[in-house]
Amino acid sequence: MPSAARQVFRASQGQEKVMAKVAFIGLGVMGYPMAGHLAAKGHDVTVYNRTGAKAEKWASEHGGKAAPTPREAAEGADFVMTCVGNDDDLRSVCLGEDGAFAGMKAGAILVDHTTVSAKVTRELYAAAKDGGFGFVDAPISGGQAGAENGALSVMCGGDQSEYDAAEPVIDAYAKICRRLGDSGAGQMTKMCNQIAIAGLVQGLAESLHFAQKAGLDGAAVVEVISQGAAGSWQMQNRYKTMLADEFNHGFAVDWMRKDLGICLATGNEIEASLPVTALVDQFYKDVQKMGGGRWDTSSLFKRLTDAG
Repeated sequence: MPSAARQVFRASQGQEKVMAKVAFIGLGVMGYPMAGHLAAKGHDVTVYNRTGAKAEKWASEHGGKAAPTPREAAEGADFVMTCVGNDDDLRSVCLGEDGAFAGMKAGAILVDHTTVSAKVTRELYAAAKDGGFGFVDAPISGGQAGAENGALSVMCGGDQSEYDAAEPVIDAYAKICRRLGDSGAGQMTKMCNQIAIAGLVQGLAESLHFAQKAGLDGAAVVEVISQGAAGSWQMQNRYKTMLADEFNHGFAVDWMRKDLGICLATGNEIEASLPVTALVDQFYKDVQKMGGGRWDTSSLFKRLTDAG
């Protein structure tokens, strides 16, 4: 385990109090509060964002520093956290003359919270090894509320020693953090998460639509069925906004389609049958055609109600 990582790992075991020097790259709706939790825990945080004004705003609010490039943000850091958009975005902030890899010191660890393909994860893991530092894939679930409340589920892949070093730092914004296996296992687990969510949201949308067509009070129906086998996080947290025709809460349809595309492509590669996922992906395509690309994923309900 790298020396800086050993220090943080020992601190997590109660042996000493050591705060880490951390770079956080990507200050979207998830990354902005996640970086804030790191600063609140006492870590020395430098941030980078493609829109520099947002990085400066974060630094002024949280007392950290803003850097003009990923490379400069990563210089001297023990840990570099990334939370960007897709495979290409991740490559762009990691690789090249101004990428984080060019600034990382030997023994540092990059922790990627982006939902991307396992292919790019393994590609960057190998590149990191060649550069003398570590790479942990650590996609997240819990939405904007989870990021703001420091209650995210973090699913990780990578070397055990590097995970052990990074986990005490990730803990700043995690409700649960687990290593699922070697490099790529975290991304594969996130795919399982998105596959499960797709079916759950469609089932909830159909249930509420059916209740309306049957002349039932949707809220009363949920009050009863949520206490039984039908209950879920989606039901508890989204039924009210769905019934109120409000779809500006949480993860956007455009991003869900990106994730489901990764799931379906990987399913083809590993010969996993995903018929419901493929169908719901097409339903989200319908939502995009309705102009709802930035609506949250519960807008599957609006697709049904608007169709009559």
